[in-house]
Amino acid sequence: MKVAVWDTYVTKKDTTVMHFDILVPEEIKDATQIYQYGKEYLKTKNQEEQTLTSKECRFCHLETVKPHWEEAINEKGYFIIEMENCN
Repeated sequence: MKVAVWDTYVTKKDTTVMHFDILVPEEIKDATQIYQYGKEYLKTKNQEEQTLTSKECRFCHLETVKPHWEEAINEKGYFIIEMENCN
């Protein structure tokens, strides 16, 4: 299984920039759906009111899925890789 990696940078309430990747099955190409996944994740970080559009989130590349990603993708439809300032 291949996953699409969407590189995402969201300005947090405290003005720092949160960097994370949204991983989805490669056949999902609807950006609106991917942004919704990102917004679900932002809610878990108390950042639900922050902007997440094509300016903040873009397709980056395809990658072979790893087992722990696949488990989450099968359960929720996506997986988040936290990169910077996600706490």
